[in-house]
Amino acid sequence: MTDHYSLKLDQQICHSLYSATNALIRTYRPLLAELDLTYPQYLLMLALWEEDGVMIKRLVERTRFDAGTLTPILQRLEQKALITRRRSDDDSRQKRIVVTQKGRALSERALKVPQAIVCQLDISADEAALLKGLTDKLYRQLA
Repeated sequence: MTDHYSLKLDQQICHSLYSATNALIRTYRPLLAELDLTYPQYLLMLALWEEDGVMIKRLVERTRFDAGTLTPILQRLEQKALITRRRSDDDSRQKRIVVTQKGRALSERALKVPQAIVCQLDISADEAALLKGLTDKLYRQLA
C-alpha cells in the first residue's frame, strides 16, 4: 500500500508559500495604490532607489524578473515619469535606468509602506529574518 501522506495539500510547502504570497500582496495593494504603483512596480522602484542608474541586466538580477517581464513594467514607470531609460555611455545598445526627481520624491512617501506591513505581522524581527533567509535559500536552490 502506498503512503499518500506526501500528497496531502496541508503538507505542501508550495501551497503555504503561494497562499502567504497572495495574502501579503493583497496587504500591500491598498498601500501601493496610494503611491499609484503595482506590486511589481514597487519592487522595481525599491531596487532603483537602492541602486540608481543601472543597466537592465542588473535589474533582472536584483528583482528576479526576466527581461520580458521587466520591459513593460519599465515602460509604465517611464509613462508615470518615475524613471527614464538612457543609452549607456559605454555601450549604446544597452539601456541605463535612471530615477527621475519625481521618482526620488516618491521614495519619501513609500517609507511608510514597510512600517505598515510590519504593523500587520505578528512575528518577531528574528522570525522575519529567518523567514527571509529560508525563502532566499529556497529560491537559490530552485533557480
